[in-house]
Amino acid sequence: MFGRGDYAAPMSLQYKPFDCDNHYYEGRDAFTRHVPKEWQRRCVEWAEINGHQHHVVGGRVSHAVKNPTWDPIAKPGALRDWFRGNPGGGNPMKMLAEREPLPPEYIDRDARVEVLDAQGLESIWLFPTLGVLYEELLKNDGEAVQVLFRAFNRWLQQDWGCNHMDRIYAAPYISLADVDFAVEELEWALTNDARVVVMRPAAVFTADGPFSPSDPRFDPFWARVNEAGITVVIHAADSGYTSHGYAEDGFTGQFGGTYKGPSIKAFNIERAAYDWLITVMFQKLFERFPNVRIASVENGSGFLGDMFKKLDVQARRTPGWFQEHPGELFKRNVWINPFWEDDVAEVVDFMGADRVIFGSDWPHIEGMPQPLDYLADVQNFDAADQRLIMRENTVKLNERQPAGGN
Repeated sequence: MFGRGDYAAPMSLQYKPFDCDNHYYEGRDAFTRHVPKEWQRRCVEWAEINGHQHHVVGGRVSHAVKNPTWDPIAKPGALRDWFRGNPGGGNPMKMLAEREPLPPEYIDRDARVEVLDAQGLESIWLFPTLGVLYEELLKNDGEAVQVLFRAFNRWLQQDWGCNHMDRIYAAPYISLADVDFAVEELEWALTNDARVVVMRPAAVFTADGPFSPSDPRFDPFWARVNEAGITVVIHAADSGYTSHGYAEDGFTGQFGGTYKGPSIKAFNIERAAYDWLITVMFQKLFERFPNVRIASVENGSGFLGDMFKKLDVQARRTPGWFQEHPGELFKRNVWINPFWEDDVAEVVDFMGADRVIFGSDWPHIEGMPQPLDYLADVQNFDAADQRLIMRENTVKLNERQPAGGN
């Protein structure tokens, strides 16, 4: 038993929600267990620096988080009030001051299932914490990217499973750095009953240089996704975005050290998702592969209004380029998980209630203290739309829908 008394599910729901954005904290050997020793220097190693443990990724010390051992750790949702606009004027560093020993449910799947029961959740999609950050640090060494993430996915299957008890659906990480490798990892994921795979929203760095993820050179991957009907998630990550000198570059936990105040760096996550999503529309990915389903998770939604305007402008400027209006095609093939501090009603206005999915980011500090705290943000929807957002949309995305199937 997890033995903690701070999980409580609301009693009013007649169904159990499906949370599309949960996270694990990687075990100490997640990036080394299956990496051959001769490759570890090019991939990930541990190093002690000034008495603290750090990951060295491709020969560079990673400062993505202050403590990659995770013990002790700040509590889920510690920064909730800050992200809600900081109504009390609190100091974010003080909000993170309270720490606790690493709970077993953050690293153990059976303990996590017990917590799901206590939280009132039916199922979760489960994503990395550090795993979505390290491709950027290795992007100029495509061989190391392949070795590391193949090994990482094998660790994932052993410790969490792509499908554990039809409750926890952990997403294998896919890099398109080599298209043949991507197809092989996708086949492995399908064989191991994965219902979702995850990649970072970023240009793809290959041996021939960077390319859009919807460049035709990657069509063998998208063709297999289309055929299998598995959902691809683009999840907030280190997408390599530059602040052009307006802020310090590099992905670091903004609150892992000294808080330096607001900067444009805070917008990089949404910038990356916007660029990824609008580019695949311009390059007509869904016209080539109409059965591909993309879920944008933890990338926010503030860009949607501007994106739909730009899609409309480009459709009018380039008559004949699109077989179907790209805005309508977007709403058919893409699902949006807003930041929980976003206006969910606004996202529904853009996308429709059947294309919005609930995610809590639990147990991260910027997520919700309890996943179903999210219910307060959908309380003004009618029961049918609320249920779509909280459960049914993700349930459908979690079901493979092979091309040509019923």
